Amino acid sequence: MRIALVTETFPPEVNGVARTLEQLSLGLAGRGHELQVVRPRQGPPTADRPWREVLSLACPIPMYPGLRFGVPVLLRLRRRWREWRPDVVHIATEGPLGLAALRAANVLDLPVSSTFHTNFHDYGRFYGYGGFFKVAVAYLRWFHNRTRITLVPGPDVVERLADRGFERLDVLARGVDREQFRPNRRDPELRREWGVGPDERVAVYVGRLASEKNPTLAIRAFESLRRQDPSWRCVVVGDGPAAAEMRDGFPGAIYAGMRRGADLAAHYASGDLLIFPSLTETFGNVLLEGMACGVAPIGFDYAAARQLVEHGVDGLVAPRSDADAFLEQVERAGAMPLADLRSMGDRAATKAAGWTWQRIVERFEGYLRAVAGQAPAEARAA
Repeated sequence: MRIALVTETFPPEVNGVARTLEQLSLGLAGRGHELQVVRPRQGPPTADRPWREVLSLACPIPMYPGLRFGVPVLLRLRRRWREWRPDVVHIATEGPLGLAALRAANVLDLPVSSTFHTNFHDYGRFYGYGGFFKVAVAYLRWFHNRTRITLVPGPDVVERLADRGFERLDVLARGVDREQFRPNRRDPELRREWGVGPDERVAVYVGRLASEKNPTLAIRAFESLRRQDPSWRCVVVGDGPAAAEMRDGFPGAIYAGMRRGADLAAHYASGDLLIFPSLTETFGNVLLEGMACGVAPIGFDYAAARQLVEHGVDGLVAPRSDADAFLEQVERAGAMPLADLRSMGDRAATKAAGWTWQRIVERFEGYLRAVAGQAPAEARAA
């Protein structure tokens, strides 16, 4: 197939959606499809990647530093897609660039699929525009209901969106790069840099340091562990607008900043407990990556945790939004003998091993083929 993938976020940006779309793109290209990625200009074109690119100007998202949206390029897309007619247009984000792609595809009678990756409508309460919640939901519903299918990361998201009037929903979960994220990334030298001996314990927080990721609860979790046993070492991996607030709230942690690739995997694998307090995920790649690295997670019972974690076996979960219950699970983990905690991490790695990107890409390909097959039979430009 010829596939046009349209997204407002893509590497070199570092976030779960960008990494997911990169893995899907690599997988589709590896299966012989001709791929075009339409994205904002975040850096030079990725000449070493097996796809062509259409780059738009990028503008910062108000009140959300570090992320950008693409300037709409409606006429340019119409021209490009007349010259190189896709079998299917897949729109991964609902911003100005995604909207331009939807309109261009409609003009050219191209079949369109979409994914729902991020609860941006829920982010408003953290950034001062919570009053626009109903407007945001109405726009997202309008947008996705004009595509032939909307793929979401889990059954709980299907249920929630269906209750709000979203149509034609199905599940496309996430995978993990097993070459990158695995238990043998554990690095004794890195642990020594943290001041941790072989028989001491490390709690790790990985992710964007932003209000919607619930950093305040992460701080409370760290404090709880240290009250139980002052030898606990707490490590924070990531950066973002709440970094200063987190440092001020818990100065005793090690703040490792942004990490990528094998270095990120080593930071996961060198921990013993993953603190994942976010309440705004559609999936939560961090939880799956941490499990793949052999780290026992604590999260809320929704999204990835609901799909992946068997409570008390390969991780711990608390009822969604119940901060006190979350901290009770933190105390439970803090009281575990180290051997039990690491056995839980071993079981987490075994569970995560089955969540391969190959399986996810094959499922995604099947959805795209179904959508493309609904299109009117038309001669395709050479």
